[in-house]
Amino acid sequence: MILSKLIKNSIAVVSLSVITISNTFGQQAVNPVIYADVPDMSMIRVGNTYYMSSTTMHMNPGVPIMKSTDLVNWKLVNYAYDMLDNTDELSLANGKSTYGKGSWASSIRYHDNTYYVTTFSGTTGKTYIYSTKNIERGPWKKTSFTPSLHDHSLFFDDDGKIYMVYGSGKIMLAELANDLSGIKPGTQPRVIIENADLPTGPNRGLPAEGSQLFKMNGKYYLFNINWPRGGMRTVIVHRADKIDGPYEGRVALQDKGVAQGGLISTPAGKWYAYLFQDAGAVGRIPYLVPVTWKDGWPVLGTDGKVPELLDLPASHGLIPGIVNSDEFNKPTTTLPLVWQWNHNPDNKLWSLTERKGYLRLKTGRIDSNVLSARNTLTQRTIGPTSSAETAIDLSHLNEGDCAGLLLLQKNYGWVGVKALNGGYAIVMVNGESGAPVEKARVETKQSKIYFRADCDFRNRTDKGYFYYSLDGKEWTSIGEPLKMVYSLPHFMGYRFGLFNFSTTKPGGYADFDFFRINTSILKQ
Repeated sequence: MILSKLIKNSIAVVSLSVITISNTFGQQAVNPVIYADVPDMSMIRVGNTYYMSSTTMHMNPGVPIMKSTDLVNWKLVNYAYDMLDNTDELSLANGKSTYGKGSWASSIRYHDNTYYVTTFSGTTGKTYIYSTKNIERGPWKKTSFTPSLHDHSLFFDDDGKIYMVYGSGKIMLAELANDLSGIKPGTQPRVIIENADLPTGPNRGLPAEGSQLFKMNGKYYLFNINWPRGGMRTVIVHRADKIDGPYEGRVALQDKGVAQGGLISTPAGKWYAYLFQDAGAVGRIPYLVPVTWKDGWPVLGTDGKVPELLDLPASHGLIPGIVNSDEFNKPTTTLPLVWQWNHNPDNKLWSLTERKGYLRLKTGRIDSNVLSARNTLTQRTIGPTSSAETAIDLSHLNEGDCAGLLLLQKNYGWVGVKALNGGYAIVMVNGESGAPVEKARVETKQSKIYFRADCDFRNRTDKGYFYYSLDGKEWTSIGEPLKMVYSLPHFMGYRFGLFNFSTTKPGGYADFDFFRINTSILKQ
């Protein structure tokens, strides 16, 4: 084990160097504009305000809504739903889960003074439409129907008709009923593009999907992503004079794998494409690409490339808008919006009020590992480096209980305690093999212990490091570095998680004193 002392001056220097990465070029924004997992963005502008929805799959509440006034600095303001549906898969019940599923790519629209956010689920087989007059406060009206329309785009046409464009490879158009209750009776979805991959040639890999439809100057523009075999993720744009075609298509951007998204304009008349890049373990991270217009086509990038600098204000960082620390000192029954539960929570088994200044996580059943544990509370990790700390009062754990700080993905790792023989074992557990493997153990009688997890995403290093402390000042490395891997079974960037689960006797609880996130790590 390596003993590491936190020296205030050195930490300040490290923190400053990380924070100023985005400000190296003065007051200009730098790509990526959000160095965190915010995939499948859909975006609108209402007056001078931008709203963006994204995908968080098996996390709840779901379909996060973010707000910005400059396209760079974003803040979570709401979610479309608290719970998608109540099923065993969505609730981690009866041995079932919906990792990597839940709800996928959303669409956000504003029409007739009403906001609409739509999504779809392979878990339930449904398409969901949420509507509200107040996107930041709600309430939301929920409508759902079958079938599940894959990667759809909600579209309100000028003639009053409402559509969803969707599909993979073969792009479909479905007209919706006026009350959005489902596909309009008496109509059938029809093919509008037989093979949307044609602009990238015959070597199809990932077929064209991620449809987002726009209308400018009387023409319809459809954005898709595909991944030609042997190539990279690519933006394809089709255009037509009528919504059902015929469509002509071309490659709009093929650089750095930055793709999938759509168009947004500023009040001053500048255009951008909002897209994302697969960035390894941190997840899929948003980019903005300037757009010009030529011969009625959007031209993406600077000389066909994704620029590093943007003619937009500099980022102020992702804290506190996207992630944030929490002292758990507000006596309330609701959590700040930066938090999401892993699957549907059991609300009887957590509390912010039973002990002032603490988050209490109780156990209500027996689980074999942290991936099956109910009520794991999560936030995104952020790049290029990030760290989370917590302190846990272990006094009321039952024998066999496990509580700690998690780096959550299929290849997970955690540092925490197991309650054993009237005392505690500080452990580091590695889940890379698909099963939990204890890599280190330190016996202790102390009932309050501090834990820390560091993430290094620089140049796709993708390493996680774990520490514990008995006083919150001197940190001891434990176990081994976690090789973090973005895996499709979870389909999500790594998250920090707070957890408590029972392996033998339910009914105990762990009290978490705080959660503190920052951009500095101990290993440089």
